[in-house]
Amino acid sequence: MSYQVFARKYRPRTFADVLGQDHVISTLRNSIERDRLAHAWLFVGPRGTGKTTTARILAKALNCPGGPSIDFDPDDPVCLEIGNGTSLDVIEIDGASNNSVDNVRDIRENVQFTPTQGKFKIYYIDEVHMLTSAAFNALLKTLEEPPEHVKFIFATTEPNKILPTIISRCQRFDLRPIPTETIAKHLQYIATQEGVHLDDPAAWAIAKGADGGMRDAQSMLDQLVAFCGESITEQNVLEIFGFTSRETVASLTSSILSKDSPKALDLIHQQAESGKELSQLLGELIGCLRALLVTRLDPNAGNEGFAAEIWDPLVAASEGIQTDRILNLIDVLADSEGRMKWASNKRLHFEIGIIKAIQSLNDARISDVIKALAGAGSLSDLQTPSETPHSTPTPPVPAPAPASPATPSSNPAPQASEAELPPTKEASEPEPKAKRSLDALIDAAPEATAEPTPALNAPPQAAEQSSAEPANEEEPSPVDDDSFYQDPLIQEALKVFEGTIQQP
Repeated sequence: MSYQVFARKYRPRTFADVLGQDHVISTLRNSIERDRLAHAWLFVGPRGTGKTTTARILAKALNCPGGPSIDFDPDDPVCLEIGNGTSLDVIEIDGASNNSVDNVRDIRENVQFTPTQGKFKIYYIDEVHMLTSAAFNALLKTLEEPPEHVKFIFATTEPNKILPTIISRCQRFDLRPIPTETIAKHLQYIATQEGVHLDDPAAWAIAKGADGGMRDAQSMLDQLVAFCGESITEQNVLEIFGFTSRETVASLTSSILSKDSPKALDLIHQQAESGKELSQLLGELIGCLRALLVTRLDPNAGNEGFAAEIWDPLVAASEGIQTDRILNLIDVLADSEGRMKWASNKRLHFEIGIIKAIQSLNDARISDVIKALAGAGSLSDLQTPSETPHSTPTPPVPAPAPASPATPSSNPAPQASEAELPPTKEASEPEPKAKRSLDALIDAAPEATAEPTPALNAPPQAAEQSSAEPANEEEPSPVDDDSFYQDPLIQEALKVFEGTIQQP
C-alpha cells in the first residue's frame, strides 16, 4: 500500500477514537441509542477539530449492518466504503464548488431515490457556508421536511454566513479546539506506533503550535519525522517551525517581573535577528502571565508546559507583585498584540509594549494611595527617615501663615501650643502612621475659613447697597510662591507622599 500521511492513517474510526469532543460524541451516542435521530446536523468548529471525521463516524453508525448502532465494526465493508468516501449512500459534496441553485436542484431530485445498501441516504455538505443565498433558499423546503430515508449533515468553519432559517432546521454541534495536553499525548501515541522517539517538550511545542487543531499537529509531526528521522527534540521543532522555546518565554517574563528593561529588549532583539515570529512570542508571553495569575488563585492549575525547574522561579518572582499589577501587565501586552496584527513594524510595537508594561509596575495608582492613607503600608509605609518603628513622632506645630497686605482680615486664628493641649489616652499610645499624617493635615489647615466673611457681618443697609451697586473690583495681588510652598498643609503633604516641589 502507498504511503499515507499521519492525518489519514490515524484518523478516528469510531466514536471512542474521537478526542477532545466528548460533549458532541455523548449527544450523538445517546440519540442513536434512544432512537431520537434528527433529520439534519450542523457541525461547527475550527479547522482540524474533527468535523468531517465525526460526520463519517455518524454515517457509519446510521448505515452499518443492523444499524443504527453505536457498536459498529469499522472494518465492515460498508463502513470502509463510508470511511473512504466511496459509498453510494453517503454523498459528500464540497460546498465551495457546488454552491449554485442548479446543484441544490439536483439534490432535491435525487432525494426521492431510496438507498442501495444502508437504511439512510446521507448528504454531507462540507463548507456549507459557501452556498449562495439563492441555493440556501432552494434547499429550505427539502431540509425542513425531507423523506424519511434522507439525512443531512453540514459542516462549516463560519456559521455566521449561514442563513438563520437553515440553522434553525438543524441540530447544531460546536466542536471546540482540542486541548494542548490531549494533542501532545496523541502525538506521543503516534510516535510510539511509528517507532520514533519524541521528547515531551517537543510534543508540547508541536501541540502548542497547532492551536487546537489535531490535523495540523499530525501534519507537523509527519514533517518532523521526514526531517529528523527516529529522534525528535524540542530544538528541531523550534528550528523548523520558528516557535519559541519555553526557556525564552520564561526569561522574558522574568525580565518583566524584575523590571529589567535592557535585558527584555535585548532578548527581543535576539529573537528578531534569528527570524522568530514576534507575534507568537508575545502570545506565549501573555499565556505565561495568565498561567501565573491562575496559579496564584489555584495552586493546582497547569503551568503551560513549563518544566518545574523553570516554572518554580517564575512563581517565586511573581509573589512580590500584586494581582492587579499582573492584570494590568496582561492588558498592556494585549493592546500591543492587537496593534501588531496590522503593523508593518511588529518589533517596534512589541518593544513599546514591553517598556509600557515594565513602567506600569512602578506607577503609583489610586488604590495604592488609598491603602497608604488607610494604614496598609504602601508608599514606604508613610514613614520618614527620622521615624523608627517604636517611636511616636510629635506632629509638627504649624507656623502661622503670613498675612497678605491685600487681605488683612484673613489672618489665621492662633493655634494652641502642644503644652497647652490636655493629655489624652491616644497621645500616649502609638497610632497608625496614616492616621497621624491625616490628623496633621487637618490640624495644619488654616482656620480662617471658620470666621464669618465681612459681607455677612455688614449691616443690612450696607448689604442692600452692595447688592444694588456693583462693587469696585480690584486686581488680585500676586501670589508669593515662597509663602505658598511654606504653607504647613503643603509641607505636610510633601512628607506624607514623599514628594518634591518642581519649580517652574
